[in-house]
Order: sequence, then structure tokens, then C-alpha cells
Amino acid sequence: MANAIKQVINEVAEKVKMPSTPTRLRDLIRQIRAARTAAEERAVVNKECAYIRASFREEDSQWRCRNVAKLLYIHMLGYPAHFGQLECLNLIASPRFTDKRIGYLGAMLLLDERQDIHVLITNSLKNDLNNPVQFIVGLALCTLGAIASPEMSRDLASEVERLLKSTNAYLRKKAALCAFRIIGKVPELMEMFLPATRSLISDKNHGVLITGVTLIIEMCERSPDTLIHFKKEHREVVPSLVRILKNLIMAGYSPEHDVSGVSDPFLQVKILRLLRVLGHNDAEASEAMNDILAQVATNTETSKNVGNAILYETVLSIMHIKSESGLRVLAVNILGRFLLNSDKNIRYVALNTLLRTVHADNSAVQRHRATILECLKDPDVSIKRRALELSFALINGSNIRAMMKELLAFLEKSDAEFKAQCSSGIVSATERFSPNRRWHVDTLLRVLIAAGNFLRDDVVSNTIQIISESASLQGYAVGQLWRAVSCSSGSLQHDGQPGDLDLQGATLPISERQPLAQVASWCLGEYGDSLINGHTNASEQEEPVVAGEDEVVDFIQGILSSSQSTIVTKQYALTALTKLSTRFSVTVGRIEDIVTSFGTHLNVELQQRGIEYAQLFTKHVALRPAIMERIPPMEHKTSHQGLTNGSSGGNGVSNGDDDMLMDDLNSFTTTSITSHSAPATKDSNSLLNLLGGLDNFDNGPAPMVTSSKASTAPSASNLDLLDLLGGLDLSGSTTLSSAPPPITTPTGSTSSSLVNNNLANLLSSPTTQMSAAIPPSSNFLIDGFLGTAPTPPPKLQNVTAYDKNGLRVDFSFDRPVDNPNLVIVTLTASSSYGSTLCDFLFQAAVPKTFQLQMMPASSTVINSGIPVTQVMRILNPTRAVLKMRIKLSFSRDGMAIQDQDEVKNLPAALWQ
Repeated sequence: MANAIKQVINEVAEKVKMPSTPTRLRDLIRQIRAARTAAEERAVVNKECAYIRASFREEDSQWRCRNVAKLLYIHMLGYPAHFGQLECLNLIASPRFTDKRIGYLGAMLLLDERQDIHVLITNSLKNDLNNPVQFIVGLALCTLGAIASPEMSRDLASEVERLLKSTNAYLRKKAALCAFRIIGKVPELMEMFLPATRSLISDKNHGVLITGVTLIIEMCERSPDTLIHFKKEHREVVPSLVRILKNLIMAGYSPEHDVSGVSDPFLQVKILRLLRVLGHNDAEASEAMNDILAQVATNTETSKNVGNAILYETVLSIMHIKSESGLRVLAVNILGRFLLNSDKNIRYVALNTLLRTVHADNSAVQRHRATILECLKDPDVSIKRRALELSFALINGSNIRAMMKELLAFLEKSDAEFKAQCSSGIVSATERFSPNRRWHVDTLLRVLIAAGNFLRDDVVSNTIQIISESASLQGYAVGQLWRAVSCSSGSLQHDGQPGDLDLQGATLPISERQPLAQVASWCLGEYGDSLINGHTNASEQEEPVVAGEDEVVDFIQGILSSSQSTIVTKQYALTALTKLSTRFSVTVGRIEDIVTSFGTHLNVELQQRGIEYAQLFTKHVALRPAIMERIPPMEHKTSHQGLTNGSSGGNGVSNGDDDMLMDDLNSFTTTSITSHSAPATKDSNSLLNLLGGLDNFDNGPAPMVTSSKASTAPSASNLDLLDLLGGLDLSGSTTLSSAPPPITTPTGSTSSSLVNNNLANLLSSPTTQMSAAIPPSSNFLIDGFLGTAPTPPPKLQNVTAYDKNGLRVDFSFDRPVDNPNLVIVTLTASSSYGSTLCDFLFQAAVPKTFQLQMMPASSTVINSGIPVTQVMRILNPTRAVLKMRIKLSFSRDGMAIQDQDEVKNLPAALWQ
């Protein structure tokens, strides 16, 4: 009882303290701005919110409008204001226009998706849409377009369609915008508004005309059938739009529509965008709009931003329709003028647009190559990145030398964030358009020096690949690499002329050039004898580079002893040092001591290599020359390079511990052990095939091996090395279609385990024991590896996973024969309407019983006719039914679009 009395007294006291007239909105704003701290501001807001709540409880209708207005301002500051939702509905129901205006504004800001409030506001909206006052009808249309749910859209679509045919231009304009929003919520209501669009684009009022054009663009982009309707059945649409656009260009000064000397630029931009949609892949429509596009491109003033906006839309329209070649050149020239503009935003837009159009008209873009290269010197990072991408797109066989000179200069001076992307692009471009091998090798070495540690792993592997394939330049490459790492005088020779980039690498120590150290170590290990003998000149006119054995060993020992060298670099160096023991004669003992010291290294990989290599200096001295022989030229594998690039990602730099690089290094050592002679004969390739070095068994039959000694002459086509593994019988009787059954050991294991045991004991067991353990006629290396080829699974049909918003995504499926639980899904994303889609991102989710691995997409920009591909690997150990949800995000014409959907048409026989 006492608590109740106290509560009543407090309420009376609060009422006494409250002013009879509430604070005006301008006074509240003044008080909040006068607050010096956040605490003072919160105190003012809390006090005012308390008064507003009390006023709402008393149902004070006199000051309800003022209180809701103050509440909306408080909501804009970020404070909670949800308690005013019902008061907004009361204001909407008021007959006064001022109350309705604040009520509808509050509804657009405060209402959420609660069903009960939506039902209440739907009835109010329906009543106001039939109000005789046009401004009240306009308020209802604006609110409906802002907060309409799908249910509300279906209920009120007929009212909006009725207002589209109104004689009042103000209502037609508002109704067209509301229909635009309703179509976004419920696309199937599009047919209801389709008949009314015909009168909208023939209206004399600019406001009605621009909203009608916007509505038609949305319809055409959302529905291909509607696009066909406007193209085929409404032949007068394009001529009507051309006529309106021509009148806007030729019209004189109109103060009502003039913006910086241009007549209604907003309407011009919208018409140009609609012409682009209607003219795509339509020769007749394109022919009708060619002349007007040329007039707009030549008559628009470029000194103001409004003129540049119109020219930009004109360029996009020209490049998307089937325009004439001269018109396309004019469009590219406009973009070239944009590149000279002082506004950074305009330069960025020009580079971005040129990047989209370079594949359609490369020769026209080539005329602005010098201006594009100048953009590489721009201080803005975004402009520099776009210019770099466009520069690589412009490279071809005729300009490769000039472009590489500029790009190498940029690589040398660029920031770290650009070095990885630039170096990989240079490697890819030189591989495609290199004029000769000498130039190719020189360019790769310049990249290694200029980029330092900011290199992707594919650059190292590609450089080793090219040097291995170029037998005549191997000595030359060793000499140039030695000149770089030893910091001696001289510069790289480029086609017989002095290079622009000093091979000394400026003041960078070897610790900041790990990729260069890795390539140099590999080349010294393989071709170090050329450096000692002075066979390092590519022609007789050049002076050879010569070094002593002690100098080379000192360099490699410096890498191994440096705490700043990565583990991968030390692995390269340790293997190279072991190989040099068969090429050098004076420093063999010193090399043995260095290698043996790594038997106690803290790193497990280096310790294992040190122990294994030390065995070659003690127990298996006779085998060391054969095991450490030069490897044959490596075969180029494009798929491997693609995986390397994908693993590196967009900006990733992993130059030390990457698994892909570890695999390259392991294959380097393994191939050295299994190869005996320098020439890559068919017999050596057969052995490499069996050990995983090659992809298939198409090198022909291997000869019969009858000797069991490791001292056979090298001219016997590597028969002595084959005999190390136990006397092979690789006669032509073994084929892919019919292989002998696997040999079973006494313990019940198959011959494949026997192969693994013998390979593991290669460096620890005498050769004679291995030969005695396996009969000379045994095919133990290929028994169990080859068998009857399995029947490939039936081809699965492609499915369309997504086809909305101008984007089409198709899935194609591939099931590897060797893994029935794995399905490889190749995603192909293309533009449905021909417009360019940017910032493409695809995400997928599957149940927890599945394992999903997604590779990087081939690009983030989907150009017209150039789809983007992405690979997904799905592992299904339980053979369950696959369910997949996808999420996509991209931008089209500057508008960001996000959508998610469930793929329901996946083949049921994926894992059958």
C-alpha cells in the first residue's frame, strides 16, 4: 500500500515538473548541439524521450505531431525510438495533411516487418490512395514504395496501376516510382504495369518521362520476355526515344531543366541506358540509334561533370550495341580524353571502362597506350591498379618489348602491394609473347631482382622451368644469376645491349631476395660446372662469367647459415650443395662437412635431408654421381601453374613455406635420384612415369633389363639405374588394357607395398640385395599400377543454378574415375543482358556430411560474351543427396546486387 501511494506521488510530481507546452523541434536541436560531451547529449535526449513517452500515455493529440517529429530527429541521432510506431499510425489516420506528412515519414523510418502493424498501415494506405487531395495520394505512394512487403504489394498493386493512368502528371510520376519498387519485391506483378508504360514514354512532362524510362529499364533487366516484348512488338519505342533525345540536344535554354548549361542531363542518361538495353544484340535497333549516339558524343560539353556523365553513358551504349567500327573508335577516344582529366574519379572510370572494352576493340585502345602507361605513375592506388591490369591486357607480340620496359621500371619502383601482381603478370605475358628464349630468360631474371621477396611462388617455378627447357642458355643463366647474387660489377645483357636494371639489386641483401636465392641455388646445383669452366656466355662476343669452387660453396654456405633465410631457400641450397659434390673436385670434403652438420638441425625436413644426403658420402659413394646427375628438361604443365596462381589468391604472397613450393622442391630431389643421363630418352621417361614424374604411359615400351650391376655404362639408356630397383622386365607385353595380376608377398600385401619398401631402402641397402629379393622377370613397378581401365561414368547434364538480375550461372559436372565419392563442379557465370557485371563473388554452402573446396574464380568482372569460371570440388563420403544454397553478389551499372537461392535441380545421379 505504501509503495502504491509513493508511486502516485512521484507521477504527480513529474506532471508538475513537466511544462504545459512541449519543447519545439528547433529548441531541441539547439540543446543537443550545445551539449559539450556525449554524457550531456544523452541526458538531454533521455529527458526529452521521457516527456514524449508520458505524452503518448496521456494520448495528448494536440502535440502528437510535434512529439513524433522530435522522436524522428532523436532516431536519426541513433537513439532508440521504436516506442513511437503506433503514434505514427495515429497520425496517418488523422485528416490533417501536416499530421499525415509526419506520420508517413515516421512510418518509413520506424516501422519494421511486424505483421499486425503492416495490416493496419495497409488499410490506411488504401484509403489515402483514393483521397481527392493529390499530395496525400503522393505521400501514400512514397510510403508504399519505401516499406512495401510482398503481401502489401499484392494488395495495393491494382491501386498503383490505376494511378499510372491518371490525368494528373504528379500522380503518374509517383505511381511509376512506386511500381518500380513493387516490381523489385514481386516480379510477377510486372505484367499488370506493362500496358501503362506505353503512355509514360510519350508523356511531355519530364518527370513522368524519366520515371517511365526507369520503370521500363527495370522490367527489361528483370525479365527477358519483357525485353523481347519491347524489342519486337513495340517498334516505335526506339524511334520515340531517339526523337526525345534529339530534342533534348537541340533544344535551347530552358531554365526549368537546365543543369550547368545542359538540358535535363538526368533524362538524357536514363534514355541512353534504355537504348543500351534495347540495342544489345539487335542490329535493327542499333542501326536506328547510331546517328543520335554520334551526335551526343560530339555535341556534349565536357567542361562540366554533367557532360562527362552523359558521355560516359554514351560510351557504354556504343560498346554494348552492334555499333559501327567508327563509332567504337569515337567512344574509345572519349575515354582517352577522360584519362587526361584532372579529376581522379573520371580517370578511374575511364580505366575501368577501357578494361571492359579492350577485348572488343583492342586496336582502338592501343592508340592510348602511352596515356595508360602514364597512369602507372599516378599517386592514387586505385588508378594505379586499374592501369596495371589494363597494361597487361594491351600486351601482344608486337609491343611486348616496349611494354615490358615500362612494366619492369614500374616493378622496380612500385610499392610492395603491387610487386606480386605485377611480377606474375610479367611472367604470364612473357610466356605468351616472348620473341626468343634469350629475351625470355633475361626478363625473368630482371623480375627476380626487381621484386625482391614480394613474389608469388609461380614466378620461381616458372623461371626454373624455362631455364631447364633452354639447354643453350643454361650456362648463360647461371652466369647472370651469379653476377646478381655476388654483387659484382656489370649489368644484365638484353639482346646484346646493356640492360636498364642493375643485376646487383641495388642495396638489397640476399635475405630480402629469397626467390632470387632459390633460383640461383637450383641453377648452381644443376649447372655449377659451367660457371667454373667459364661456359656462361651466350655468344662469342660476350665475356664469360667465371667463379671458383670456393666462392660458390661460400655463397651457398652463407645461405644455409643465415638466420634470415627461409626453410625453403635452405632446402634449395642444401640439395644444390649436395649436387655440386659431383661437379666440383676440390671442395668435396668441405661440402661433405656442411651437409653432415645438418643431420642435427632443428627443422625436421632439413635434418632428414642432411641425414639422407650424408649417406651418399659414406655408404653409397658409388651411387652419388648417378643419383645427383642433371635432371632432364622439365615438361611444361599449364594446369600446375593455374593451381599455383589460384592458391596464391589475389594479393597473396607466400614465399617460404607454401605447400606447392615444397612439392616442387621434393620433385626436384626425386627426379635427380631417378635420372641418370642428361638426355631425356624414352627409357628415362618411362621410369619417371612409374615414379609419378609424368602424367601418362605413352612413351612406348621400355627395354628388357638383364644386368644386375650398377656399373653399366651410361650409353645403355639408363639400364643401370633401372637395375638399381631390381631387374625390371618392362617389355612391350604390358599394356593399359590387360595387365598381369599383382604379385602377392608372403605377408599377403600386394606388389605396391613392395615398391614402397624398396624405394625407401634405396639409400640404405646394397644393390645386390635388392636385386636378389626380386626376380629379374618381375614387373613389380607396374603390377598393381595398371589394370583394366574402368568404364567412365555417364555424362551428367548441365544445370542452370541461377538466372536472375542479369546473371546466369550454369553448373557442369565431372566425376573422376579413381574417386567415386568426388564430384568436380565447374561454374560458368555469364551476363544475361550483355551488360558488364563487376565485383562478382560466388559463395556456396552444403550440409556438414559433405566436404566443399572452392577454387578462386577466373575473374571478378563478367564482360559480354566472356564468361567467368570457377571450380568446386565436392566430396561425399556417405553418398547422401546433395543440397546446396548459393549466395551471389555483384554490381551492375554501379548498383550493388546481392541475392541467395537454393539449387533444387541438381542431378540425382551425381554419386550413383
